[in-house]
Amino acid sequence: MKRNALASLLGVDHPILLAPMAGVAGGELAGQVSDSGAFGIVGGGYGDSDFLSQQLSLLGTNKPFGVGFITWKLKEKPELLEVALARKPRAILLSFGDPEPFVETIKANGALFIAQCQSVSDAEKAAFLGADIVIAQGTEAGGHGSHQATMSLLPAVVDALPGALVVGAGGIGDGRGLAACLMLGAAGVMIGSRFYASKESLAPHVAKMKAVQAGGDDTTRSSVFDVLREYNWPKPYNLRTLKNPISEQYEQNMPSLIENKALEIARFNTAVEDNDFETAPVIVGEAVGLINDLPSAKEIVRRMMTESAQAIESNYRRLKS
Repeated sequence: MKRNALASLLGVDHPILLAPMAGVAGGELAGQVSDSGAFGIVGGGYGDSDFLSQQLSLLGTNKPFGVGFITWKLKEKPELLEVALARKPRAILLSFGDPEPFVETIKANGALFIAQCQSVSDAEKAAFLGADIVIAQGTEAGGHGSHQATMSLLPAVVDALPGALVVGAGGIGDGRGLAACLMLGAAGVMIGSRFYASKESLAPHVAKMKAVQAGGDDTTRSSVFDVLREYNWPKPYNLRTLKNPISEQYEQNMPSLIENKALEIARFNTAVEDNDFETAPVIVGEAVGLINDLPSAKEIVRRMMTESAQAIESNYRRLKS
C-alpha cells in the first residue's frame, strides 16, 4: 500500500503528530511518539532555552522529530529557533502569530515549516508563505485557540488549499477522530490531550488523573489563567482548561480579577508549586471525555491506528448495506 502523504513527508509511518504542549510535550514523550512511528514534536514553551536544550537532549531517538513554538513569544527570544535548528529537526511548527519572520531561516536550515492556524484566512497566508503542512486547529483543543470548531474549520481549510497537506486538530482523542478527519479531507491529525494523559507526559500525575476523570463539559475557555500567569496573550486567543474554583470565580468577572491581581497571582503561584489543581490549571481540551487511562505514548499510537482502520472499515460496510 502507498504510504500516507503526510507520513511520507515527515519520514514516519503514521499520520499522527504530537501537539507541542508547553511544559508537557518534552523530549521523552516526543521521542516515544516518534519511536512508535508517529511524529513527536517537543514544545518550545514560553522561551526557556535551558528547558528546551534539556528536553531536546532527552529525545533518545534517531527517528524524525519536530519542535513547536508560540510564534509571538518566539519573536521575543528568536535565538530559541537556532537552539532548535542546531538539533536538525525534521520540522518546525509555529502557531499564534505571524510566522513570516522565521520562514526563511527554517527553510534555509532544511526543516519543514508547519503552520498551525485557527482560521481559513490564516491558513491561506501560511500556504502563501510556503507552509509544507497546515494544521487546522478547532476551538475544542486544549490550550490556546480561537472560536471555530474543528468539524467546520477543517474541511473549509481543505477546500481553500487544494492539494495541500492539511492536518486536523482539536477534540480528537481516539482513532475514530483520526478516521473522521481523514474523511473531511485531512492528511492526518495532531493530538494533544490524549498524550497529556500518557506515562511520558511532563504533566504532574495529579493533573493527569484529573484529565482522566473529567468529561468534555468540564472544560472552559477564558483568559483567567493567562492573567494569573502574567502572559500577555494577543487576541483572539484564549485558553481551554478544566474548570476549577478560580476559573469559575473570575471567568465572567475579569474586572474583579484585575482588581485583585497581585493577591491572586501570589495564591496561584503557590498552587502551581504545590500541584494544587483546585487553583492551578489542567490545560486539556474537550477530548478528555474520551480519555479513561494513562497508557504509554506507544500504546496510544497503536490504539489510534487500529481504531481508525476499524472505523473506516465498519462505516464503509454501513454505507454499502
